[in-house]
Amino acid sequence: MTAKALEGRAAVAEIFTEALAAVVKSIVPGASGIHGLRRLSAGATLETWSLDAVCEDSLLHSLILRRAPGGGGPRGAETLPLELEADLLRSLASSNVPVPRILHTLRPSDLLGAGFFMTRIDGETIPRKILRDPYFSEIRPQLTKQFATALSAIHQVDVAELPTLPVRGASVMIERWEQRYQSFGVPRPVFELAFRWLRENAPPEPARCSLVHGDFRNGNMIVDRGGVRAVLDWEIAHIGDPAEDLAWISLPPWRFGELDNPVGGLGSREEFFDRYGRETGQTVEPLRVHYWEVLGSLRWGMACAGMLEWFASGRDPSVERAMIARRVSENELDLMRILKGKA
Repeated sequence: MTAKALEGRAAVAEIFTEALAAVVKSIVPGASGIHGLRRLSAGATLETWSLDAVCEDSLLHSLILRRAPGGGGPRGAETLPLELEADLLRSLASSNVPVPRILHTLRPSDLLGAGFFMTRIDGETIPRKILRDPYFSEIRPQLTKQFATALSAIHQVDVAELPTLPVRGASVMIERWEQRYQSFGVPRPVFELAFRWLRENAPPEPARCSLVHGDFRNGNMIVDRGGVRAVLDWEIAHIGDPAEDLAWISLPPWRFGELDNPVGGLGSREEFFDRYGRETGQTVEPLRVHYWEVLGSLRWGMACAGMLEWFASGRDPSVERAMIARRVSENELDLMRILKGKA
């Protein structure tokens, strides 16, 4: 990188930091500046910044800024506007769903683009650490049940109390993804087999639609020694079939190497479904969940394939995009196993 390019990057960083400090001073009473600004590695589609508001009483107020790439970069077609995601989290604050507290939604005058500030909650989100570090050894056997309790709380939220969210069922998703698949221009026989299987084996519409997180899995939960502290990353939340969330958490990529423990690499489906059924009073339908496992695995494969276009076109030439794009072949193997009922 040339000296001129480095100077330009430094100038952009300085403008960003100054704008950030100005907003923090306006939303945190007594704040005189910011400290400990760092970008977190979490999140493939958004910027996540951790920082502290420094106050005159020497107290530090822990904050998170969740922001569109560069303030307004490319995002997926199914992704909620960040303003709507913030409104959803505000509406969940009075429910039993553990979520961070929203402090401020960015405005054009803030000069930071689209995003919002929320409280920072201490804990861990990295699955590798949650699954293997001795620090979590005592709570780890309880996490499957705690994940089920958190999910049951999500599915029991009164949707009438929520902001208007998109409604997405299986048929809508399949039609949209088939069109997307055709746009890739790359034949993938396993994807085509999955599309055919999904059309031929569609279950009846669910008796009850609910709030669906859409990415409920190990890695999107903050965990400490006491268990689940918060559910994060609500960017693809919608109204739909609760079986979608029940299936998604058990897909092979979210087991992080612990393949014999389907639920997030932590425990069994039986334990997860049993606790969920006790909390909700609803009987889990295994065949419906299996259908959503096929659909969910295809969705992840489509997302991986789409990353290649983002990377190759220059829309987002990050290493993370390229790494995810190369996982398409891995997903095709997962799809074949799930279709045969051997996942």
